[in-house]
Amino acid sequence: MSLAPVPPAVPPKAILFDLDDTLWPIAPVIAAAETLLHDWLAAHAPKVAQQFSIEVLRQHRLAMLNAQPHFHGNLIELRRAGLLSAFEAAGEDPALVDGAIRQFLAARNRVQPFDDVLPGLAWMRQRMLVGSISNGNADLEIIGLAQHFKVSIAASDFGVAKPDASIFLAGCAALGVAPHEAVYVGDDLYFDVTGAQGAGMRAVWMNRKGSDAHLAAGVQPDAICANFDELLLWLRQQLED
Repeated sequence: MSLAPVPPAVPPKAILFDLDDTLWPIAPVIAAAETLLHDWLAAHAPKVAQQFSIEVLRQHRLAMLNAQPHFHGNLIELRRAGLLSAFEAAGEDPALVDGAIRQFLAARNRVQPFDDVLPGLAWMRQRMLVGSISNGNADLEIIGLAQHFKVSIAASDFGVAKPDASIFLAGCAALGVAPHEAVYVGDDLYFDVTGAQGAGMRAVWMNRKGSDAHLAAGVQPDAICANFDELLLWLRQQLED
């Protein structure tokens, strides 16, 4: 059996990022957005708010996601489907769901980047092409970070979600680089690290919590960084090779 040759390691020409929990913490943002959404439901669709708590709505979405994994590529449609189901069960007007989604998205985009992110992106933009690939529904224009990224691909627009290799390959193609010339950085071992490596990219695990989950998972990132300072140090070494 013959194997395709592995391209030699070269200084990276491009770096692409996951967004949620890589550039900013997302859990408190989602919690605040869901509280705001539930308050909106109490005012505009009270029967839904009375019958479905935030936690019940969340568990219902998780059950839908397990049953229909394609929703990984469009999490806002998962939320919409969950709300439509709740509205139907409660006997509320489903036409109100669009307004509910707008309320959620406005709050969901009120993120605060980790302190090391903006200086790090500024350094990278001077030396590499910078892009993003996300399964989430963050809007970089609304957040105010779009200017840092030459290319931004959302699974909901692309039609295929991480860890599928095609979305990583599309990011590389959009930046005009080969996969072995690009680095992907993300916080998820499965969606980010194994997905990017499966597409032929180098993958950095952004492990801000000091986890050793990669050992049990049998995943070997090309680098493990606790913050952007460590990422920049690793990149300097790669660029000097």
